This record gives sequence, C-alpha cells and structure tokens, in this order.
Amino acid sequence: MDAEQQQPLKPGQAPPQLKGRLLSTMNEDGSRRWLKPWLSKGAFWKKRRVVAYALIATFTLVPHIKMPNGVPLLLLDVQRKEFNVLGGTFLPNDMILMALLIISIFLTIFMVTALFGRVWCGWACPQTVYMEFLYRPIERFFDGDPAKRRRGKKASPIRQVLKYIVFFLCSIFLAHTFLAYFVPPAELITWVTRSPFEHSTAFLVMFITTGLMLFDFCFFREQMCTIACPYGRFQAAMLDKQSLIIAYDEKRGEPRGKGKRRNKSDVSLNIITEEPGDCIDCHKCVTTCPTGIDIRDGLQMECIGCAQCIDACDDVMERINKPKGLIRYSSQAIMSGEAKRFVRPRMFVYPSVVAVLLAIFMVVLVGRTAAEANILPRQGSPYYDYGEGQITNQARIRVFNRSDQTVTYTFSLAGIEDASIMLDDPTLTLDAGQTQILGFSVLLPTIAFADSNRANLFINIVGSDGYEKTLRYPVLGPDLVNTEVNP
Repeated sequence: MDAEQQQPLKPGQAPPQLKGRLLSTMNEDGSRRWLKPWLSKGAFWKKRRVVAYALIATFTLVPHIKMPNGVPLLLLDVQRKEFNVLGGTFLPNDMILMALLIISIFLTIFMVTALFGRVWCGWACPQTVYMEFLYRPIERFFDGDPAKRRRGKKASPIRQVLKYIVFFLCSIFLAHTFLAYFVPPAELITWVTRSPFEHSTAFLVMFITTGLMLFDFCFFREQMCTIACPYGRFQAAMLDKQSLIIAYDEKRGEPRGKGKRRNKSDVSLNIITEEPGDCIDCHKCVTTCPTGIDIRDGLQMECIGCAQCIDACDDVMERINKPKGLIRYSSQAIMSGEAKRFVRPRMFVYPSVVAVLLAIFMVVLVGRTAAEANILPRQGSPYYDYGEGQITNQARIRVFNRSDQTVTYTFSLAGIEDASIMLDDPTLTLDAGQTQILGFSVLLPTIAFADSNRANLFINIVGSDGYEKTLRYPVLGPDLVNTEVNP
C-alpha cells in the first residue's frame, strides 16, 4: 500500500482501492489465477524426484506391512478403536501414550522447521509430492508444455478427456491408499472385490474420498498450501533469522538489468548509468514457482521451499556466464551479513522438551500390563426379570492380549453374594496380539437391590500368564425401596 493509501480517511471519503495482488493465486479483480508452472529440471528437482517416488512407494506400502508379531506397521482403525503404530497396539485407554507421541512429533517438526525451514512442505508433504510428481506430469503429457499453451495451442478435446480419466484413476488409487491407513487392508480388498450394494456405506466413504482427491489435485491444487494449510502461517513463529530458507541475494542481483547489459557512460551528457546486478529480470523464477510467488520480494508465507526457483535461476546464470546461487538456500542472517549461528535457545528448548516427553512415553509404555480389559457400554434393557427372585444384567468385556504368547483368561464375580456368570465355560483364550469381546449375562438375587436399584459388582480376570485385574461393573435392578409390596 502506498503513502496515499495509508492516510486516514476524511468524513464521507471512500476507502482507496488496493493495488496489486493480495494472494499469489488471485488476480487483481478477485478472480482465480490458474497457475501452470514451467518445469525447471535442475539439480534440486532431480533430487526431489528421487525422494518423491521413494515416498510414493512408502506411502503405498506402509499400510500393508506387518511387524514380526503380526501387528500392522501403521493402522489407525477408528471403527475398532485400535491404533497400531510401529508394531504396538494402542487402545482408548492408552490415549496418554498417543498424546505424548503426537506432541513429540509436532515438537520435532517445529525443531526441524527452525533448522531447515519448510523442507517438509517442498520435499516430503503428500500434497506436494503427488501434485508435482504425479498430477502435473500427467497434465503436461496431455496438455503440452506451458510455452505451447501460452501461444494458444490447446490440447484436443480427446486428450482433455483422457487426462481427466487418468486423473480419476489416480484419485481412486490415492483414495484406497489413504483409507488403508484407517481400514484393515483385507477389509479394504473386500470392499473392492464385492458389489457396492453389499457395503453401501463403505462404498459411499470411498466415493466421497475419491471425490475429495479429485477436487484437491484437479481444482484446489496449490491453494491447499497457500490458503487451507495452517503450516505456512505457523512458520512466522517457528522460523528465526538463522533458519534455512530460499532467499534471493538482493545485494548481488539489484538493480535488475536486461540481458548482458553492462555499465555505460555518456561523456557528452555527463551521465553514468548504474552498474546492473546479476538479475536480468527474466521472470523464470516466477513462472516456475508452483505457488506463483516472486521470491525476489523476500520471504513469503506461500513459499514451500521446493527450490524450483533455484534450479531456474542457476540455469540462467550458467547461460550468461555468471556464478550460480543468486537464489539459494540460505538464511536471513547470512543474507544480511551476519555470521551463521547454530547454537541458539530454541535448539536447546525443543530437544529438551522432546526428550522429556519421550522419557515419559517410555515409562508409561514399559509400565503397561500384559493385557488390557475394559467393560463396554451395556446394550438393551437395563435388566431382565429371570424369575424366582432373580434378575439378569447383560455385560460385555473387551480383552486385548498384549503379550507374545497365547493366554487363557478366567472370569469370576465378587461383591454380591450368590451372583454368577451364565456361561458354560467362563474362560477366554486369546492368541498373541488378539482382541475379542466376550458377552455374557450376570445372574443376581433381587434382594441385592433392597437398598437401591444400583449395586456394584466386581469382575475378576485372571490370565494364565499371571495377569490379574478387577473391573467394577454397576449392575441395575428393580427399585425395591419405592416399590409397594402387597401382602
């Protein structure tokens, strides 16, 4: 905003119109600015391509990999409330462990950002990886390079249709890959091989997920990074002057010139033109940027650190016989002439906090019992009249065998006299890592509710491996206190 726009408004004066773009993906009139970035195949791009395809393979295979104990490497089964991470299984009762782990991961990301800037965004984020190394290559194959499109040479309608068919197939693949982190792969394969009418809800989930993938990578695109993702806005708090960023060397590049223009003088007019900098204002750093920014304007929220502008600028510098590195990975401190300083407070704070959280995580993890048992919410009627002065309550217990051996668990009751379990065999045998829900009825004497319609029953669980646990189960019965008994 210029000086005139900064002046306070007088009574009745209309606010001035802002000049220039407010967002890199929006034109001055407010319309969407569609970005078709040129591809700069430089050294950084080649390295990012290797990393990207390795990550795509990793993203695809991780849900299907199982640890030696048979537990998935990573599966967040929300429906069954089981979270498998690196061979360990976490239940809702283990949320403290999951919370500690997630907080540690986020703090580690903050530390990495403070050191290496937005290296995650430009090199490893699935949004960037799939957008720049799957969808855009497909688009360039069917539409041609940006130079042809800017000269008015558009792809034929058939190629456009084929492009979106391929986009749709890729989105289906990504949707299945994404859901494989939340649905067991065997169950996911069942969804795929059977008729949608047999699992309409699952099919609807898959349909919506595929639609979201299409919307993101075919329409929303870089706006996910510049508008929706909060990470770019957090970087102001996470970065400091020593953080690694992509920076334009203004001292070397300014003032900008055209071509190989050099210092010229006109003695007759007594005018000496200023020596131009190395930047020839070719705008290749802008046309190759996947978020549409001009890196020469300084550090910006939209910069994802992908290094495409570095590859483009290095290529130009090589062509005009100038040193590379006019745009490079550096830091604000180095660019302003300060010394590089690795040791700074946040480099001690972040690792220290992460170390403390991981230590607590390990203590809680090691202190976990060999099994986990908990009572699930009751279903159906609160109680049933069994006759002969007895009632029944329905009970469901979920047991998870964390040990590496087969264990048999025995159930018994305490707390109410003459209470019994209505099961032929009150035992449960589970293999290592197996989870099962045991449903049974509890037979209780009606006289147990003489003082209240609620009584405490204790269910004792004893495992053949030495595991023991007692669960308190509030049972319900008739309100004998307020019930009028006829002689």
